[in-house]
Amino acid sequence: MISLYVKPTFIDILKAKNRISPYLSKTPLQEYPRLSKALGFKAYVKHENYQPTGAFKIRGGINLISQLSPEEQKQGVITASTGNHGQSIALASKMFGVKAVVCVQKGANHVKIEGIKSYGAEIVEEGRDFDQARENAERLSIEKGYRYIHSANEPLLISGVGTIGLEILEDLPDVDVVIAPVGAGSQISGICTCFKTATPNVEIIAVQSANAPSVYNSWRSGKLEVTDSAKTMADGLATRVAFELPVSIMQDLLDKFLLVTDEELEAAIRLYVDKAHTIAEGAGAASLAAGIKIRDKLKGKKVALILSGGNLPVEVLKDIL
Repeated sequence: MISLYVKPTFIDILKAKNRISPYLSKTPLQEYPRLSKALGFKAYVKHENYQPTGAFKIRGGINLISQLSPEEQKQGVITASTGNHGQSIALASKMFGVKAVVCVQKGANHVKIEGIKSYGAEIVEEGRDFDQARENAERLSIEKGYRYIHSANEPLLISGVGTIGLEILEDLPDVDVVIAPVGAGSQISGICTCFKTATPNVEIIAVQSANAPSVYNSWRSGKLEVTDSAKTMADGLATRVAFELPVSIMQDLLDKFLLVTDEELEAAIRLYVDKAHTIAEGAGAASLAAGIKIRDKLKGKKVALILSGGNLPVEVLKDIL
């Protein structure tokens, strides 16, 4: 697939590291012996659930908002989100004194909505799912003159979250496999760009919900696919529409793509609680769910599992446990 967007480079990721490091601490890459024993391979958990917003996306948010022009800063920004991207843009905008509006679907994850509000962003709740919220944000950006921030077709977001890869390489330079979840695809695009430049022999595996496989289908077919629905317990993976820039990067660089069921995601959440004493939301548990699924193929390898977020409502966690 040919993309009209400028693909971020490894140099862009290095620049992003310099921009975000004054604001964010490095997150741990932790190996838990009980988890590794249960899986049959060395599992290293990259704790993006320890970010201030509880998810990895704040890396991209700071990188992008810090690079707005003075005119864009005055205009303010608008975006659409299932929650974590919205928290990222809200907090980064607060840091740099920029007005932020976040469009969400009706009934969105209340933990994430509370987070967005706590950072001072305006919430617009409309639409049955993320993609309708996105269409609403696009319309409002034209009507109100805001700088629209797409959740995936933004090179600065991708290079920002690509800094996860730099940290993994610093802590585990001999890593064999990296597994990352896919919603809109910014994270896996940044991971691919980082590793396939620095250490191309590292296997990169993406994982998406079987109930929301638009990006998976697009990666396989070579064209942007849309699904009728995206009903999954993992709101961070619930996108019906695939986007051009991340799919283009994945087609060039991604080694493998897996789908997991909601039942497999819930089993992974329980395993994280039991063996690593940590909380993952549905999307955050996807890497572990994929690791469980292909554990025989990973035997004897060092595997980085990106725990992308931990914003799971208490009542949902209780039901899963």
